Amino acid sequence: MANLYSLPDLPYGYGDLAPYLSEEQLKIHHTKHHQGYVNGANKIFKMLDQVRKSGSEYNVKSILKELSFNMGGHELHSFFWTNMCAVGKNGEAGNFGKELEEQFGSLDRFKDEFSKTAASVEGSGWAVLALDQMTKRLVLMQIEKHNVNITPNLPLLMVVDVWEHAYYLDYKNERGKFLDAFWNVVNWAEINKRFEAMT
Repeated sequence: MANLYSLPDLPYGYGDLAPYLSEEQLKIHHTKHHQGYVNGANKIFKMLDQVRKSGSEYNVKSILKELSFNMGGHELHSFFWTNMCAVGKNGEAGNFGKELEEQFGSLDRFKDEFSKTAASVEGSGWAVLALDQMTKRLVLMQIEKHNVNITPNLPLLMVVDVWEHAYYLDYKNERGKFLDAFWNVVNWAEINKRFEAMT
């Protein structure tokens, strides 16, 4: 049997994003919601191993859709944790910051567009900043759920989770307030490191 997913450790403590994200909010998001996507994907992987070994049939459409959903949830959450940092540890945006200014006009303009991208996701989903390496353009995208409306094959630079489970304990249904708070824990140094590795 091939390897299965496991829940990654956070690169900071559960209380280290307070007051912008509470310890309770972060712990539930990580240990309940993210763990749920890990468990969901692993359950399907095990089932597929069994049915392929036995030669049994399965409902390809529904099972593979569910697998895509759980895999997307795991991959995006794993990325999300690392583009945040403990309060006061944001670091410098470096060359990434210069590129933001070049393409968006200013850091504030980028933050405004990214926040509007996240705020206008229909239902539950994500806002993503990716790099189109062919055109060297920074591209904003929306992902509904974990696996709908994403442009394929563009490496991610940063993401924000706008499922209500990401912020409901702290901000109730006020997604905009959560997004305002998010900018206080963005790990600019880590995002710059990713950008420099891609360019």
